[in-house]
Amino acid sequence: MTYHPKSDFMRILMERGFLADCTDYQGLDDALISGTQAAYIGYDATAKSLHVGHLLNIMLLRWLQKCGHRPITLMGGGTTKVGDPSFRSDERPLLDEAAIAGNIDGMQKVFARYLEYGEGASDALMLNNAEWLDGLNYLEFLRDIGRHFSVNRMLSFESVKSRLDREQSLSFLEFNYMILQAYDFLELNRRYGCILQMGGSDQWGNIVNGIDLTRRVADREIFGLTTPLLTTSDGRKMGKSAGGAIWLNGDMLSPYEFWQFWRNTTDADVGRFMKLYTELPVEECDRMGALQGAEINEAKIRLANEVTTLLHGAEAAAAAEATAREVFEKGGVGDDLPTLTLSPAELGDGISIVQLIVKSGLAKSGKEAKRLIAENGARIDDAPLTDAGLMLDAAALASPIKLSAGRKRHALVQLDG
Repeated sequence: MTYHPKSDFMRILMERGFLADCTDYQGLDDALISGTQAAYIGYDATAKSLHVGHLLNIMLLRWLQKCGHRPITLMGGGTTKVGDPSFRSDERPLLDEAAIAGNIDGMQKVFARYLEYGEGASDALMLNNAEWLDGLNYLEFLRDIGRHFSVNRMLSFESVKSRLDREQSLSFLEFNYMILQAYDFLELNRRYGCILQMGGSDQWGNIVNGIDLTRRVADREIFGLTTPLLTTSDGRKMGKSAGGAIWLNGDMLSPYEFWQFWRNTTDADVGRFMKLYTELPVEECDRMGALQGAEINEAKIRLANEVTTLLHGAEAAAAAEATAREVFEKGGVGDDLPTLTLSPAELGDGISIVQLIVKSGLAKSGKEAKRLIAENGARIDDAPLTDAGLMLDAAALASPIKLSAGRKRHALVQLDG
């Protein structure tokens, strides 16, 4: 639709490509220009770190705060015990309290890089829905909240319907998830005056439920907006790589590997990703995204530096770029490469090159490592590796060796001590 926003936040979302849908463009825009407003995004604690797939919505919260509003990061300490069934083919594994608490601790470190937390009007709030969900009385909840939900309508939501259409089981536990998420919105509105829930477009049904519930119970007007589910220009889901999830915590994925992920962006995605994942002016993003040939590679380095600086700091971004230039341009080793350190016990009398390729993360299995070698995709200290039966002993590892898979993935292997 064509809508010309009056508020800075809505204008930025539309200009930069963040907006997929909104329950009421005009109403939300009017609310945003009337004063400071609180908005939230919920994050279930299913892993120790957030990943690149979450980064779009974290940037959304950052822009909200830069426009003078109050972001709320809601940790799903309560809802994680149930598990969101949206667009999943099976039930999530259930986590215990200790695992959930550990995951929340890991996730919170990332938000502190993007948002300013505190008590001021536009300072971010870090909340946990276990605060109100853990103490619910089941009968009271059914009577006061459950009566507002139509099962017929819940069954019509795409996230549930797609599961049932494939005749895959949907447990009663999971079916309750959307009721709990709707209740979160009601509680945040009651406690903090929160008027907006944001999320990926797969959350549309859950968001609409919360809006309807709050209108019925509290007679208040609140809003929802969603971001597009991103795919890369070659059709892959954003954030997925051959090596697995692109984690945001530095202890789960090194700043160098994070930088490298962005450096490897396909040409067609550079401009779009700059708008979404950096704070560079839109005109600059468009200009850099339109570059061709060798110049687009410098644009990719700029993208990698900007995104890495936001998450890990300017020093980490500069170190990653320096390492990359040393590795790619000078054939050097680089201090910041992912490093595998072997103990004497692990080395024993010797270790096969295939095992080293797997242990260093350059291949997922021995079979994949052997195929890499057979297809001339592996190198050792920048020389072609052709012998899949090669064994390395302590003498061969007296100084670190560099293993490479293709042109862009590298790792160091060294002996402990």
